[in-house]
This record gives sequence, C-alpha cells and structure tokens, in this order.
Amino acid sequence: MNKKLKEILSTSIYFLVVLVVTFLVVTYVGQRTMVIGSSMESTLSDGDNLIVDKLSYRFSEPQRFDIIVFPFRYAEKTYYIKRIIGLPGETIYIDGNGTIFIDGEELKENYGKEVIKDPGRAYEPITLGEDEYFVLGDNRNNSSDSRDPVVGNIHRDEFIGKAWMRIWPLNKIGMIKHQ
Repeated sequence: MNKKLKEILSTSIYFLVVLVVTFLVVTYVGQRTMVIGSSMESTLSDGDNLIVDKLSYRFSEPQRFDIIVFPFRYAEKTYYIKRIIGLPGETIYIDGNGTIFIDGEELKENYGKEVIKDPGRAYEPITLGEDEYFVLGDNRNNSSDSRDPVVGNIHRDEFIGKAWMRIWPLNKIGMIKHQ
C-alpha cells in the first residue's frame, strides 16, 4: 500500500470516528438550545443559548425546581423550557391570590417573577400521575405552561433534559442554578 493511500485511509477513519463521537454526544449526552421568549425571565432571557444535559435523568430522578426542556406537542422543532413545580403523585392547586399549593401545603419558592393572576386549569386541584410533572415558567403571567390545557402535565418520557449551562451571551456564561 502506498503512502498516499494510507494517509487518505487514516484521515477518513479519523473523520468517521469524529462524526460517530459527535453523533453520540448530541444524541445521548448534551444538546444546544436557545431560549425564545420571556417565559423564564428573570432566570433565563430571550436569546440565551444553553447546553441541555440529556444524561443525568438516566441516573437520577427529576427534582422540584429543576429547569427542563421538552418538545411542544403541537409544533415540530419547538421546545419549551420550564421549571418543575409538581412531582408525580402530588396534587397541585393555585388559589385566587396566586398562591401555589402542593398536597395542601403552600409552596415556598422564589422563582416566580410576580404573583400569578390566572391559575388556568390549576384553579381546581390537579393530581399528577405516576410519571407526570407540573411545570411553570418563572415569568408566571407571561408563560404557556402546565396551567394551559394545550401544554398540560408533562410526562417523564417527554423530557429532553435538564438545562445545564448558559453559553451565550458571554457576559452571562455559567452553570444554571436550579435549587
């Protein structure tokens, strides 16, 4: 085999390995996504670019206040970014004052940008199934989330992953705080 052919073969194998590794990382480990809209203000802003961790939920259960990414059921290539509020088996209720209750106890949290004006479908208690989660945007009065019947409860198998790191804009680069 001549030297030129060996070099071409070696380079081809190198590129094939790089493509396979890239495919595996994007499919199973992480993915870049961009925030569109203001539903997660002030935690995440329109135009923020994030890396989504697709691996950790294979080894651990989602926790309350995790920020997750999931596909919108009625539009291809549209993804929502929301915060988990209700966990499987819990009952969620939002009263007329905008207070969130989980299993009858007031939820102590500081992620909501403002008092909830419209409890949506949570004006009556919603009991989550064994693989269902109730999610809200941090900008509660400007978010399409589990209060909206179009979004509803999110099933565990719909999760793409957990927001892990902001990579853009450069002045906000860093890990995403969930808890």
